[in-house]
Amino acid sequence: MIARCPIIRTVLMFLRMELKDFLKLATKRERADVAEACGDSVSYLYQIAGQHRYASPLMATQIEHYTRTVADLSDGRLEPVPRASMVRHPEIFYGVVPESGAQDAGGNDDA
Repeated sequence: MIARCPIIRTVLMFLRMELKDFLKLATKRERADVAEACGDSVSYLYQIAGQHRYASPLMATQIEHYTRTVADLSDGRLEPVPRASMVRHPEIFYGVVPESGAQDAGGNDDA
């Protein structure tokens, strides 16, 4: 039922940690780890957090994945940042369930 109501879904999205809050509470090393894992700089993450730039869907998915990894190691101090909060049109993620290998969006390089 919740998945069908866009207003409730939007409210639930804002109850989660946003990227600006994540960056504020994260240590310098944690911020650098997320940026490096996403293949970008901490400065670019701040631009996304301040809504001066919007992340691509792929970048937003990577940030969500790596903030979840860092949050799991933070003993509850940090929470993962939802990907829909970082893109210009968050509705592209509504109803999309991440696959187990979603972070490897580049394809299979071994083939």
